[in-house]
Amino acid sequence: MAFDPVTVLRSLLFALVFYLGSVVLVTIAALSIPFGTRAIVRSSRRWALWHRWCARYILGLRAEFDRPLPAGSHIYAFKHESMFETIETLAWFDRPAVVFKKELLDIPIWGTVARAHGVIPVDRDSGSAAVRLMLKAGKEAIAEGRPIVIFPEGTRVPHGQMPVLGSGLAGMYRMLNLPIVPIALDSGLYSPKKSFFKKAGVIRLKVGETILTGLPREEVEARVHTAINALND
Repeated sequence: MAFDPVTVLRSLLFALVFYLGSVVLVTIAALSIPFGTRAIVRSSRRWALWHRWCARYILGLRAEFDRPLPAGSHIYAFKHESMFETIETLAWFDRPAVVFKKELLDIPIWGTVARAHGVIPVDRDSGSAAVRLMLKAGKEAIAEGRPIVIFPEGTRVPHGQMPVLGSGLAGMYRMLNLPIVPIALDSGLYSPKKSFFKKAGVIRLKVGETILTGLPREEVEARVHTAINALND
């Protein structure tokens, strides 16, 4: 894919400014850990807002929801096409319990902050044991009144691709007894997977109809799959 000189320049500047700032902000977040949960949450949100500022004013990239996210206890299931939405969840929600692969916790300093913030790590090589640990962490998050955020495809996918969902979503839906809010997006059009370069534009996020509890696994997965791929046009 060819990129124009302005996109190339913006992407280089974004990488320089965002990652240098991230070193400072993530270090501050790590230093805030002894001061308790709210200090960690504030520091983490500050990093997400830094990313938003860099994306908007350096890249010319921002996001818009088609309608407000439903409040209350839900599992928010996002389409996953870019790093953009993983960082933005810290700004869209108040201390979300984000489900992601355990290997990310090995990132120096950042992994320490993520653990303290209260993520839900998934060890894909541990099979059923990983699901049990994920559900345990999910129940703890619910007890604290935190929203659950999951990317049910398991990894970033290029825009237009529609892989089958992982088993974790259905397991959480059944065991945690929470409704699901599916969310489609098209961030891959602007920040493509495996590409350093990012384009200016407006990322669309489409909030699907809430899927209530008590439905069969096949129906839930089919409805979520359809809803999170609603922008693959």
